[in-house]
Amino acid sequence: MSVAGVIVDDRGRALLIKRRDNGHWEPPGGVVEAGETLPEALQREVLEETGIKIELPATLTGIYKNMTGLIVSLVFRCRAIEGQPTTGDETKALRWVTRDEAAELADEAYAIRVQDALDTMTPPAVRAHDGVRLI
Repeated sequence: MSVAGVIVDDRGRALLIKRRDNGHWEPPGGVVEAGETLPEALQREVLEETGIKIELPATLTGIYKNMTGLIVSLVFRCRAIEGQPTTGDETKALRWVTRDEAAELADEAYAIRVQDALDTMTPPAVRAHDGVRLI
């Protein structure tokens, strides 16, 4: 299981990271460690990858399944409460993006996660990796 945080600024943009390992743009996140709660994992991953501490609780905006890796990912809309966006060991670059820019930069599976988080009127989505809505 993994968690990802879509940090949204006061202009309605989301913060994406460019990963060092594969060069892909996506929201910050990662695998939940043994003994860790989902909020703890979310806050840890976002802080490690962006330098930003987020407010908890965060709003669940979607549940996604990576069909290749068989990983379920919970994505949360987040608000920054402390820190400035900075790169780190896992992060090559950071960028604030609009809904449309997310679709241009990120792979479809990650762009959908960001777009769902930015669409505040949409109920939580459950999607497969290829973008097909499961329920």
